[in-house]
Amino acid sequence: MSNITDQQENEKRPMPLRKGNFVAMAAAGVLIVLGFVLMLGAGSTVDAFNPDIFSTRRIVVGPCLAFIGFVAMVAAIIIPFRKS
Repeated sequence: MSNITDQQENEKRPMPLRKGNFVAMAAAGVLIVLGFVLMLGAGSTVDAFNPDIFSTRRIVVGPCLAFIGFVAMVAAIIIPFRKS
């Protein structure tokens, strides 16, 4: 008898995350991955110094994009979206 009551209570509870949350989380995930991809590149070796390790793309743009993606991920989880 209690199994039926538990199932009815579970059906009445709304989902904590809606479609909008998942879409925003996917967009934030893309920003995080894009930020890390922008930070990729060849490093310096003992034989040759690679000045590209200090490029603006690798030390400013990539980390900023990844950080914005992490903040957007938190916001996507916390902010309640309306019923879709």
